Amino acid sequence: MYYKKIILIDLDGVLNTYQGYFIEDFIPSTLKGVNKFSKTLSKNYDIKIFTTRNKLLTAKWLIENNLDKYIIDITDKKDLCWLYIDDRCLQFKGNYNELLEEIEHFKPWYKD
Repeated sequence: MYYKKIILIDLDGVLNTYQGYFIEDFIPSTLKGVNKFSKTLSKNYDIKIFTTRNKLLTAKWLIENNLDKYIIDITDKKDLCWLYIDDRCLQFKGNYNELLEEIEHFKPWYKD
């Protein structure tokens, strides 16, 4: 049986236009290209969303933005996974194509 590697993606600042101002009952709009990025990534990886936001609010946001079909779970825990993507970790620079390249060539420091 084949299992896809799991990638844990932070919601705010990576998938949406969050810029540091947290509003509890509002999730900002998606960033340009997020649907294409999510679709492409989901072909080879299982995607989980990491957020401290309300899980029901997050699920509704994913559905409203047609992203739910690419996501296997929403969690508030840094679950075991192959790779984390966060605006405060693997730096998102606003270009999904460059980020896809970084993901494809990712190696832990001890594999160099």
